[in-house]
Amino acid sequence: MPAHPHLLGNYVPGSTPVHRAPLWSKAVLLLAIGILTILLQGPLERTVLLCVAVAVHLLARLPVKRLWMSVRLMWFFLIVIIAYQTWVNGWQDAWALVAGILACIFAANILTSTTEIQVLLDGVVKASRPFERFGAHPEKFALTIAIMLRSIPFIVGAFDDVRNAAMARGLERNPRARVLPVVITTVAYARQTGQALAARGLGDDQSPDAP
Repeated sequence: MPAHPHLLGNYVPGSTPVHRAPLWSKAVLLLAIGILTILLQGPLERTVLLCVAVAVHLLARLPVKRLWMSVRLMWFFLIVIIAYQTWVNGWQDAWALVAGILACIFAANILTSTTEIQVLLDGVVKASRPFERFGAHPEKFALTIAIMLRSIPFIVGAFDDVRNAAMARGLERNPRARVLPVVITTVAYARQTGQALAARGLGDDQSPDAP
C-alpha cells in the first residue's frame, strides 16, 4: 500500500500577497474568523465571513478544488447537520451553522496552504515560549504538530487506497475489507513513528527526576 506523506494543507508555493504575509497576520485572520463565528450567529453575518475566507483563498491563487478537498471528508456530517438543523430550527439557522464551520475550515486551509511547514512550526515554538515557565516544551509541542500534520493525510490516504482496492475486488460493500486493512496500516505507521522517535531519543523524559 503506498504511503501518503504529504502534509495537511499541502503548502502551495506562490508569490501572492497572502504568501508573503507574515505568519502572525494569517494566524490573526484565522483567530478573527473563529471568534466572529462565535459572536455573530446570524446567517447573513456568517455568510459574509465565509465569503471573506473564500476571497482570501482566491487572492492566494490556490486551486478552487482545494475548497472541496478541505471538506470532502466531512460532507456526510455536514448534510446530517443541515438536515437536522433545518428540521429543528429552520434552514436559516442550518445554513448559519454550516457557513460558520466552512469559514473556519477554509481559513485554516489558507494558513497551511500558504505557509511553509518549517515556518509554521517555528511560529508554534515562538508562540509557546512564554509557557515554558509552566513546564511546557515548545519543541515537543511543535514536534507533535508536525506528526499530526503528517499522520492525518497518511490515514486519509490509507482509506482511499483500501477503498480502491476493495472496489477492484468487488468488496466495496464489505465493511471488514475496508476497515481492517486501514486499522492494520495505521497501527503499523504509529509503531514505526514511535520507533523512529525513540531511535532519536525523542519522547523520553530526560529529567533527572524521571522514574
